[in-house]
Formats: sequence, C-alpha cells, structure tokens
Amino acid sequence: MKKNLSNPNKRELTPGDVAQRCGVAVSTLHFYESKGLISSFRNPGNQRRYTRDVLRRVAVIKIAQRIGIPLATISDSLMQYSPGKRMTTKEWAVLSQQWRDELDRRIETLTHLRDDLDGCIGCGCLSMEDCPLRNPNDRLSEQGTGAILLDVK
Repeated sequence: MKKNLSNPNKRELTPGDVAQRCGVAVSTLHFYESKGLISSFRNPGNQRRYTRDVLRRVAVIKIAQRIGIPLATISDSLMQYSPGKRMTTKEWAVLSQQWRDELDRRIETLTHLRDDLDGCIGCGCLSMEDCPLRNPNDRLSEQGTGAILLDVK
C-alpha cells in the first residue's frame, strides 16, 4: 500500500517520499547516489534526506534511460550541473540537445543496420565473402581465414 504524503510541499524528503513520487525503488535512489547522479544529506537523527530538486533530477535520469542514453553518459552530462540546485530551462535545453545529437547518431546507425539486414543470411559471416553488416568489402580477409568474427567472451 502506498504511503500518503502528509505534506507534498515539504522541503526535506525521505527516500520513501522520493521513491513514491518518482516511481522508483529506494534502492534505485541509493544506486543513483552511489554513482553521483543525485545527492542527499543526513538529518540530526542521521537519517537520509533529499531536497526537493532531486525530484526533477530523478525525472531527467528516468527520461534519459527511457530513450536509451547509457547511465555513464547521463552521469557525465549531469556532472555539469550542481546536484543540489534545480536545473534551469536553459540548462535542460543544452542537455537535451546533447542527447538529441546522440540519439540522431544512433538512429542513423540503426537505420543503416536495418537497411543492410536484407543481405544477411544469419550465417555469422562465416560463408560470405562480403557481408554488408559485419565484413563490408571483405576487410576481414586481411586478417586471415576462418571464423574471425566469432565473439570472444
């Protein structure tokens, strides 16, 4: 059962308050904090508390994750902005443009992969001399023969 917030406008928020309002688990908040994405402070009773600006910051993180931005990129981007200060409209515009450019690059790459997929027969590039996806212009022939493209894990 969800806890009813007695005062949704209070300045100090508990991890439970933030989790409920942002739709994430408390453990997610702790993870974000360990990665430097958000910050908290300790009250006189040594309990973790967040300022209200964390609500917007978690929303930005969730938006970025939803569109596929890697957490490392999100972290690098957010390091430009103080975690204890509300992000301005201008700051969000700069940040969203960076992510838009990243998305445009990904869309272009995925579009090329999709368009080249018709030439692939799913063989792992072991029987084709010229695979448009994994071995364009047979570049791998310079490395020798055999299953050069097998993923090493």
